[in-house]
Amino acid sequence: MKTAAVIGAGFGGLALAIRLQSAGIATTLVEARDKAGGRAYAWEKDGFTFDAGPTVITDPDCLAELWRLSGREIGEDVELLPVSPFYRLMWPDGTSFDYSNDDAALTRQIAMLNPEDVAGYRRFLDYAGEVYEQGYRKLGTTAFLDFRTMVKAAPQLVKSQAWRSVYSIVSSFVKDEHLRQALSFHTLLIGGNPMSASAIYALIHKLERESGIWFPRGGTHALVRGMVAHFERLGGTVRLGDPVVAIDTLGDRVTGLACRSGWSAPFDAVASNADAVHSYRDLIGHSTRGQRAARALQDKRFSPSMFLVHFGIRGTFPGIPHHSILFGPRYQGLLADIFDHGVLPRDFALYLHHPTVTDPALAPEGCSTFHALAPVPHLGKLPIEWDEIGPILADRILDHLEARLIPGLRERLVTRFHYTPRDFAGDYNAHLGSAFSLEPVLTQSAFFRVHNRDDRIPNLYFVGAATHPGAGIPGVVGSAKATATLMLDDLRRS
Repeated sequence: MKTAAVIGAGFGGLALAIRLQSAGIATTLVEARDKAGGRAYAWEKDGFTFDAGPTVITDPDCLAELWRLSGREIGEDVELLPVSPFYRLMWPDGTSFDYSNDDAALTRQIAMLNPEDVAGYRRFLDYAGEVYEQGYRKLGTTAFLDFRTMVKAAPQLVKSQAWRSVYSIVSSFVKDEHLRQALSFHTLLIGGNPMSASAIYALIHKLERESGIWFPRGGTHALVRGMVAHFERLGGTVRLGDPVVAIDTLGDRVTGLACRSGWSAPFDAVASNADAVHSYRDLIGHSTRGQRAARALQDKRFSPSMFLVHFGIRGTFPGIPHHSILFGPRYQGLLADIFDHGVLPRDFALYLHHPTVTDPALAPEGCSTFHALAPVPHLGKLPIEWDEIGPILADRILDHLEARLIPGLRERLVTRFHYTPRDFAGDYNAHLGSAFSLEPVLTQSAFFRVHNRDDRIPNLYFVGAATHPGAGIPGVVGSAKATATLMLDDLRRS
């Protein structure tokens, strides 16, 4: 029987391991931390359950497919609950917009902002539908291993004006600034700047409209636990709490891997869901290929990091939806500070996660679980002392939420903690503390991202946010499908 190892039990690594094991490859999943999930880690504190993220689940069918490969159903291990509205968008001027796939409600809200934008939104939805079909349905699970594959996609890229930014393409359809922000902010959820991310990422809007937004009962980590249970049911092996320290090679072939505990094993193929720079520089840096690939990657543009405040409070808040976006007084200027200038500004925009409005069991009775997320520059642009700045920024965010949305928040606090770019770097070996790996701009898309199979070492593979199509659950699960196709073909031929 052929054997494979997958390094890193994030969503991409889990999805790849399930695909390999389902196809009869004896697969070992090796995770450095004490539990699976990668960035979808979870903490339990004072009776509250806190998801590290991601918390927005779209295209549940790409997950359900992982069970169907072996004739099972996702419902055996995971219960997905619909979330509505998808997001409540709020601005400092008092404007509020509930975004969902309720077409009539959307039309009414758009007409209240600007009646002329109703027709413009229809045209934008048609545009988003076209790039969704081409960029996600047709190419989302394609491995761009050579430039010829990119050339074949070029006509559609030209047709969709992929060189333009998401914000630019949205602005060509609608005029109201609130609506422009409402239709362009989604790229921030995958580490992209709406002002520079390729217009093809407008497909996210159609993806959400098409499949809805979902949340697992028990939190995002309940989905992780369900994937682990399914993988082990298939016969897969999971090693937790044992970081890989080296991918072993002989000539131009991978021969196995070694872990910090001293455990090592030979494998016919190895795939890494770990940070791409870490994989090349630290795990295979003993080889010329590893050193060169790491240097090339370090010259690329990386997505920003995130600062999160997790807090549990007394009281329930049925009027605060599951997902909220609190825009600040600036949009373009704030994005420029984060992505370009490396500034930690006084103002901020926040994503607020309130899972207990969907699943009250994530907090003690009569209490609520929240986290607030602010995009911040990565460590390469803002190398500050987060141990000092973190508590100050966390207090500012809580004060802002108390003044704007949750009166009496401070006196209701039961527990709180925060998570900084330095934590991303330490816990995930994330290069520069980036929360999403490579920034999703056109010159770092498809062929220009990390390839699913290494160009020089034919049995070394990659999966996850650094590969095509990028970050986000559908992105990394699509990446796993592309990588699994390559691995299975190669293993069957060898």
